[in-house]
Amino acid sequence: MALLVQKFGGTSVGSPERIEAVAAKIKQYRDNGDDVVVVVSAMSGETDRLIGLARALTEAPPPREMDVLLSTGEQVTIALLSMALQKRGCPAKSYTGSQVHIRTDNAHCKARIQDIDGSRIQQDLKEGKVVVVAGFQGVDEQGNITTLGRGGSDTTAVALAAALKADECQIFTDVDGVYTTDPRVVPNARRLERITFEEMLEMASLGSKVLQIRSVEFAGKYNVPLRVLSSFQEGPGTLITYEDDTMENALISGIAFNRDEAKITVLGVPDQPGVAHKLLGPVAAANIEVDMIVQNMAPDGATTDFTFTVHRNDYERALEVVRRTAGEMGAREVSGDDRIVKLSLVGVGMRSHAGIASTMFETLANEGINIRMISTSEIKISVVVDEKYLELGVRALHDAFQLEAPAAG
Repeated sequence: MALLVQKFGGTSVGSPERIEAVAAKIKQYRDNGDDVVVVVSAMSGETDRLIGLARALTEAPPPREMDVLLSTGEQVTIALLSMALQKRGCPAKSYTGSQVHIRTDNAHCKARIQDIDGSRIQQDLKEGKVVVVAGFQGVDEQGNITTLGRGGSDTTAVALAAALKADECQIFTDVDGVYTTDPRVVPNARRLERITFEEMLEMASLGSKVLQIRSVEFAGKYNVPLRVLSSFQEGPGTLITYEDDTMENALISGIAFNRDEAKITVLGVPDQPGVAHKLLGPVAAANIEVDMIVQNMAPDGATTDFTFTVHRNDYERALEVVRRTAGEMGAREVSGDDRIVKLSLVGVGMRSHAGIASTMFETLANEGINIRMISTSEIKISVVVDEKYLELGVRALHDAFQLEAPAAG
């Protein structure tokens, strides 16, 4: 018998029929003797509908009132799912975030969880009930409803699992686990049996859409075993946990890629102390996040060249800021390119195996793919290449590192 926290996203509860299917799945776990706490999102499309209603009234909805509005989406789902469970003879009770005292800070629309009072849930579990909790929401110290922002329901589930000391937090989604890369790009991509928190964090930050970064960070911090499962088919999914000896056998766990990249190059910046801050400080002040950075000394020895990447949505704004700043600094030229992508190898095996970067570069070179930028960390290597080479590059690297074959051990 285990205590499980299960999270079902908007697609999984997108219609009454799908809510019925989720209820049947939850009942199977209960019939096997497990205690179950369920976290649900709003039905697919509901949050967008609510945002549309607000935007029909005002272009700048007050954040506090947006939280009151958006939190109703999950409230609908918890009530419907509890009804479906009770219809099956499975005792269930629904709670909003404020009713179970998920306390957050007061940053409306992007609040962070500070504390959870699990006593009410624990009492219901003792009484044999399935507890159904609204994801994505909480309450601040003044009693205001708050929402957690993007990926908030995943974060709610992991936080509840940590507070309740659950045996596992299971994230049910529309895929049956974490794959070596996107199966839509590489049809023979392999589902991973397990992956480390570190690797999953890198994969999520580098473009993998399976889990939100905040939820993985929370799980790693509080040592909550995470499992990604499919809502629509049976299977063991992928376990996300701490590194163990068996994981060292796999050099590379996966290939992530991000299409939403753009780069800006500044040539001939006077080489002086603080030049990087003078150039990139205004970009940060404009709330634009910089990712990869390369700086090279120019041949004249008196100037330096900068290239850095930003999210494609920020490209035009960043280019405007940089052109203004570079002009003030006396730079020779500013150029940009929003037709690039980032490819990344991720794996804890990199720590103890040499030659991975060399194999990556050779593989891309053999396919005629020119590397624009390179960035490395202890467990990842990222390169920027032209957008047109994304799928070719991913497939070539997947083959080069034999990721379609089961990992040794």
